[in-house]
Amino acid sequence: MRLYEWEAKQLLAERAVPVPDGGLARSPGEAGALARGWDACVVKAQVLHGGRMKAGLVQFAEDGASAEGAAAGLLEVDAPQSPPSVLVEERLQVREERFLAALYDPRARGPEIVYTPRGGIDVEQDAEDTVVRIPLEPGRPVQTFRLRAALRNAGVEGRDLRALTGIAAAVAQTFFAHDATLVEINPLAHVAGRGWVALDAHIELDGDALGRHPALVERFELGARADDGRFPTAIEQAASKIDELDHRGVAGRLVEFDGDIALIIGGGGASLTVFDAIRDAGGRPANYCEVGGNPSVAKVSAFTRLLLEQLSPSRLAVVMNVVSNTRADLVARGVVQGCIDAGRDPADTIAVFRVPGAWEAECHELLADYGVQALGRDVGIDAAARLAAGVTTR
Repeated sequence: MRLYEWEAKQLLAERAVPVPDGGLARSPGEAGALARGWDACVVKAQVLHGGRMKAGLVQFAEDGASAEGAAAGLLEVDAPQSPPSVLVEERLQVREERFLAALYDPRARGPEIVYTPRGGIDVEQDAEDTVVRIPLEPGRPVQTFRLRAALRNAGVEGRDLRALTGIAAAVAQTFFAHDATLVEINPLAHVAGRGWVALDAHIELDGDALGRHPALVERFELGARADDGRFPTAIEQAASKIDELDHRGVAGRLVEFDGDIALIIGGGGASLTVFDAIRDAGGRPANYCEVGGNPSVAKVSAFTRLLLEQLSPSRLAVVMNVVSNTRADLVARGVVQGCIDAGRDPADTIAVFRVPGAWEAECHELLADYGVQALGRDVGIDAAARLAAGVTTR
């Protein structure tokens, strides 16, 4: 679960990491009031994706009036957050930028500090030989002397060595204290008169560990957010309520997209494969979801109706892997009933139905009664995805 920049900076500041003076504004007037205390400021849209500078979501202002104007535009950004906000900070005179982060290294299968002598945009394009990697030991206090030694070997000296060692230790402590998967400062900037300051910060938490941090969940209202940290859309919230109808199976976990093909997909992790295969075939999914574990007819029906009524797709694709724990006939009954409840003809709506599972023969018979041809196991996921995308050749 990703945190907003202002949230990440609060957590780092609590561990004595220097951050710019600033505040959160939810209206142009609030942004202008904050900006009047400085000669110049930066106004940043609080969204959860990267690349804000390139997308024009970071604006520079010289006074309160221009800060209000910048905020007015940024607060209209269409993003799934509630309510929209901007971070207004004093603009600082930057001498140089570096990169510092704590993260999990899949190659080493453990956490580490990553430092590079250059930060900012496109830092990932730096040559690997400029990157310093310092292993961290879970369950043990952060060993500052190891951080200092590694940074010294990387050419950091004097006051910079002391300051960067302290910031690296704070980043590592934040990483472990909050069960984070990433704590990143980019850029970590050397500012005239202030030393090293975290100009931007990015923290991602392990969503499965939030139960160990009730105070943090309450503080940032994390319980109301989707797994990726953003606030769920109205249809995503409605789908979640459908999934809570009863305990049987999963049907309702949804991520909304802007395509025209509604998806009911799943089967042992195959949902991502199906989603990608449809996109590779030129299709535009209207949603991502995971359906499985033998959900009830009522849940599948309600989920299908929600997709058809709220997303208004041109067609529906039902594609799953071979799943022995899901009755194909129950999925078929739910999908057909959902189509009917939404006022849609199943034969005209269901572009693809491929659910190889228990009671498969009964599923095919049921769908045939409604003019829908179910695909057999001889038709692979890629072929089904091409049919969903409107490519008729198998």
